[in-house]
Amino acid sequence: MNMITNQFSMNDLKKFKHEITRFMMTYKFALDEMETRIDILVQEFEMLHEYNPIEHTKSRLKSPEGIFQKLMRKGGELSFEGIKGSVKDIAGLRITCSFVSDIYVISKMLRNQNDLHILSEKDYIKNPKPNGYQSLHLLIEVPVHMSDREERVCMEVQIRTIAMDCWASLEHKIFYKFNEGNQAVPARLLEELKQAAASAAALDSQMERLHAEISVIKEEQADIAEEALNQIMISNQKFALPKALLALMSEEES
Repeated sequence: MNMITNQFSMNDLKKFKHEITRFMMTYKFALDEMETRIDILVQEFEMLHEYNPIEHTKSRLKSPEGIFQKLMRKGGELSFEGIKGSVKDIAGLRITCSFVSDIYVISKMLRNQNDLHILSEKDYIKNPKPNGYQSLHLLIEVPVHMSDREERVCMEVQIRTIAMDCWASLEHKIFYKFNEGNQAVPARLLEELKQAAASAAALDSQMERLHAEISVIKEEQADIAEEALNQIMISNQKFALPKALLALMSEEES
């Protein structure tokens, strides 16, 4: 009788392992899908604008243990459907940009893809968290084509600048060290972290302004260079080439 029970338990375990592996794979495939889309956008943006708004990306999958713990905290149903309904950040993609304006450019590009469904947006840049945290969070439903069906998989996309990412990473490390020892973070450190977040935001603002000024200077230089090509110099005197002649030369080249 014990042998039959053990065999039954083993079969159940194998079935569960197969189901959870396939369940987790859909989220892994959703990350692959999004990273491919981001790579395409980057290549197109570089070709059209000679500029890459994305510094780097980082993806992660929540562990089964982490999923279970969050499900229990949220009081969700212990089933795959319950997990889908309660835990929305099993798959996460972090996109790091150079400038704040790039964050909204990328968000717009993702919104323009009709088969991506934006379920929610939390703008912690316009409305930072009390501790100073800044980032743009999107919950996106991504189509994943399996061998026998299409799955709509929810994942979280965080878009932030290098300065925001640096602050968030250090803040996480500080809290992790204190949480490890079951200690509260001292109020003095919390205040300094908030001040550091304000400094990071000020740096982003300054770099954004410098970026805009450099863009204007480059455009002015390009206009001057184009104007110089349409002129000839004889005895320190400038003569503009006739537009009709330039048009004729252009036609001959084509």
